Amino acid sequence: MGGAVGDAAGGPQNATDREVAQEQAYLDLLYGRLDDIRSRAARTLDDLRRQSSSNTPAGRAEKDAFDALHTERVAQLDAVEDRLAFGRLDMTGGERRYVGRIGLSDEGQQQLLVDWRAPAAAAFYQATAASPSGVARRRHLATRGRTVTGIDDELLDATGLNAADLTTVTGDGALMTALTEHRTGKMRDIVATLQSEQDVIVRAQLTGVLVVQGGPGTGKTAVALHRAAYLLYTHRERIAKSGVLVVGPSPVFLRYIERVLPSLGETGVVLSTPGQIFPGVEATAPERPEVAMLKGDLRMARVIREAVRQRQLLLPRPIPISIDGEQVVLRPAAVAEARSRARQTGRPHNEARSTFVKHLLDDLAGQLARSRRLENDPETRQDLGAELRDSVDVRREINLRWMPLSAEKFLDKLFSDPARLRAATEGRLSKPEGRSLLRESGSPWTQADVPLLDEVAELIGPDVTASAAAARERARAAAERAEAVRYAQGVLQMSGEAAAMMTADMLAERFEGPGGSLTVAERARDDRTWTYGHIVVDEAQEVSPMLWRTLARRVPSRSMTIVGDLAQTSSAAGATSWGGALDPIAEGRWRVAELTVNYRTPAKIMGPAAAMLTATGVTVRLPESAREGDWDPSLIEVPGEPAALVDAVLSALTADEAALGGGQFAVILSRAQSIGEVSERIRKSLLASEYAGLADRVGVLSVDDVKGLEYDAVTVVDPAGIIAASPRGASDLYVALTRPTQRLTVVHHGDLPTGLSRS
Repeated sequence: MGGAVGDAAGGPQNATDREVAQEQAYLDLLYGRLDDIRSRAARTLDDLRRQSSSNTPAGRAEKDAFDALHTERVAQLDAVEDRLAFGRLDMTGGERRYVGRIGLSDEGQQQLLVDWRAPAAAAFYQATAASPSGVARRRHLATRGRTVTGIDDELLDATGLNAADLTTVTGDGALMTALTEHRTGKMRDIVATLQSEQDVIVRAQLTGVLVVQGGPGTGKTAVALHRAAYLLYTHRERIAKSGVLVVGPSPVFLRYIERVLPSLGETGVVLSTPGQIFPGVEATAPERPEVAMLKGDLRMARVIREAVRQRQLLLPRPIPISIDGEQVVLRPAAVAEARSRARQTGRPHNEARSTFVKHLLDDLAGQLARSRRLENDPETRQDLGAELRDSVDVRREINLRWMPLSAEKFLDKLFSDPARLRAATEGRLSKPEGRSLLRESGSPWTQADVPLLDEVAELIGPDVTASAAAARERARAAAERAEAVRYAQGVLQMSGEAAAMMTADMLAERFEGPGGSLTVAERARDDRTWTYGHIVVDEAQEVSPMLWRTLARRVPSRSMTIVGDLAQTSSAAGATSWGGALDPIAEGRWRVAELTVNYRTPAKIMGPAAAMLTATGVTVRLPESAREGDWDPSLIEVPGEPAALVDAVLSALTADEAALGGGQFAVILSRAQSIGEVSERIRKSLLASEYAGLADRVGVLSVDDVKGLEYDAVTVVDPAGIIAASPRGASDLYVALTRPTQRLTVVHHGDLPTGLSRS
């Protein structure tokens, strides 16, 4: 960072004040342009409405199209208005480039503001003193609303600045300012402070699976979200019309990150937990670790496949059926042949069923035709087929051999029927493993069930009747689509800058007919077969092999950004190596990029946390902390009674508030404590008047809830209990200990875990 340099006209403060005033004038220009775009878009919409007859389909389509475009653009402009411009590049040749959340040009198409994702802005993140890339000075602008409140400069190449410019190199560091600010409970974008190693990952090529490995606090999540925004900008034609799926570990985490992409001007994104990926299911019930591990095992794919095949039954003996007094026979050989032909189609169960049914009806129609001596009359054979379809007895007997299935009913029946479960698991799982899957019918779904539901749905296919109706609807929509795109292209040509972030295909989807008003995200969320342009998976080390199969179906191109830290794996079904996790779905198509700097957790906290994990035998590659920190961790030993634990927690929270004067705090408990007496007492105690103003900023959470989150101060309760609560409890404790940005308190009774005690 550069230090302040004085001048002959009154010293560094006067120089800095003048610079702030100049930046304010430019910011006013940018906001004026932003307001002008809004105004012109509204005027164009009014003109179009006056010119177009609302009584004609063309007029209505054009108006609806521009209305959708205007609404979309205004929403994007509103989202990026906060900190519209945040940086400036002074190039060695004298050029100045302002960098911001979107690109803006004046009436003469001269660039006023460069979108942070554009190639021209890359130097703002990647230039260094060792490799300045033509940048003399990088300036960070601090704003509140539309007002410049400060500037912060980095001098990269002094030879590229004239003497007057050198008088106003100032600042204490935008990054450090951001790191030490109080947290708000929502993740903020880091578009103004992306560091070089982060930006390289953000701008990495689209193809294949990019694994972003990094320890706690290295900004993995923020990098992945900014990468999603960058890819939507750079590859909009390829990605935007199919959307981006972001998978996070918990609803708490999704609420934490939900503002980041909108703040970067991107809204075509679906946020989901692993328990929400299967449409219509919200899987929140707990699962025993050993069962979760088994359900995540790839052997379950073989179990599910066999269970589906066992619903395609043979016939042990002939079954006579009466048709208006005449007898036909459902023959075992015909059923076997029908099943063989249906399976040979390679289609899902419900779709292949039509082949099975057709073959049996043909066989029965042939018998009926011979009985009536009509075998040489093709038209009569068709009538006989319809007659057979109308027979309740025929439908019943054929259905019993090959029933249409639904995923949820099928899996519920499989897990609640000992005989079916035993038949499906025999030779694929051990007998104790098979028995462990048994449960009551109607039991709530767990997160480990979701990949199995998806596996079933993939094997059985959609309901045939619904599928046929959907096919007819798609055909109708396709007939209208070409016309819709033509209107959209005309509207985009009329709208100029208002169309900067939308294509004709995207706009057409907004008004192409019934359901056309749904966004990409809304349609994708409800369609299990939807394929996305890109997928982001956070806390990817927790993903089971079966869940990877589900995610792979959502992105056949395997264009994925997955972020995680193998040292933080807590799920029994999670990954121990990236190769083991990804080779089954993308062998030879994945690569690893590593983040090495911890921006969140001070070294004074990170060291003891890593020592604890290392002492348990887990190999940790410790990221370098950007800060030493102001406070050592505090260890408080108390009796094991709930009252003593609660008193110690409240005392720690009070001390944190006194030291920090605000911010977001977390109390992290073991899974058992988080739903027990300790958590309930803490929550009730925080309602007392003496904690007014603090209670709303304290989260009382389990380890599962805090993955990916950060707080100004953290109190970890009963670290030994956290370790004992799961097979990978040491990794859980490592996660808990590395959440704070400032202060850590550990409340314990009895001995501390090995490693942590030595620290």
